[in-house]
Amino acid sequence: MSTAAILICALVLDAVLGEPRWLWSRLSHPAVMMGNLIGWADRRFNTGSRQLVKGIAVMCALGGGAVLLGLALGTLGYVVEIVLAAILIAQKSLVEHVRAVADALRINVDRGRQAVAMIVGRDTANMDEPAIARSAIESAAENLSDGVIAPAFWFLIGGLPALLLYKITNTADSMIGYRTPRHQDFGWAAARFDDVLNLIPARLTALMIALGFGLLSQSRDIASEARQHRSPNAGWPEAAMARALNVALSGPRSYDGAMRDFPFVNATARKSIGADDIDAATRALWRTWGIFGAMLFALALIGF
Repeated sequence: MSTAAILICALVLDAVLGEPRWLWSRLSHPAVMMGNLIGWADRRFNTGSRQLVKGIAVMCALGGGAVLLGLALGTLGYVVEIVLAAILIAQKSLVEHVRAVADALRINVDRGRQAVAMIVGRDTANMDEPAIARSAIESAAENLSDGVIAPAFWFLIGGLPALLLYKITNTADSMIGYRTPRHQDFGWAAARFDDVLNLIPARLTALMIALGFGLLSQSRDIASEARQHRSPNAGWPEAAMARALNVALSGPRSYDGAMRDFPFVNATARKSIGADDIDAATRALWRTWGIFGAMLFALALIGF
């Protein structure tokens, strides 16, 4: 079975089953295990001096271990590959978490704040309805790239070793890749390696979103706005999603009690948005997923 065919099966399996609670309430999810390992490394090695060197060494060890584990698991056959890839690709889970924000927001703003706090790292206590909706849609766009397209892309390129390498790096970035006094140096390697691994997937995600909504003629505008983003990669799917939904995203927001004056993406579009726009974003997630699946099907036909 070709790698593309294995990946198609994994995508379908994830779309059907998602992350069943009955299973992960009894077993440790691989992403949780990765997080526990990274947390231990942070506590054990992020002390004293030479944090930059220690952080690089830790990432080399984590990445090397992930590749070796992937090589070992890959010898067990394509069924194991399908199951593991499905577990580590989070399309259905992403849609469910984003849709939960829309459902909560329809009840009241307080419920919406509680729901969106589950998927974003910014301050949510004083968010109004448009801010909640923007946060949910931005999370949808960024996690479509980080949680679906990027792991699938690297599996397509290098099988389980590349997939596990990506996931351990992305998890490390989400835990220690921050410019804080504690992680400025120790998390540098995780953040930079994550940037490299997401370079192509982020732009591929933006391209597929644009393709799904007939926006290829606006590619230059999407690229221009993406380059204004604080992240070298997250701005690409976000800028494409903003134009696909005809909404303004990003803009000022608060982190740790301090307001940050980020520019709006697609600034001239609608800023008064709500639950219906979040629902539109979830439909965009599935449309992009379908386009990606069609591309994989074409690759499978030629035996990639």
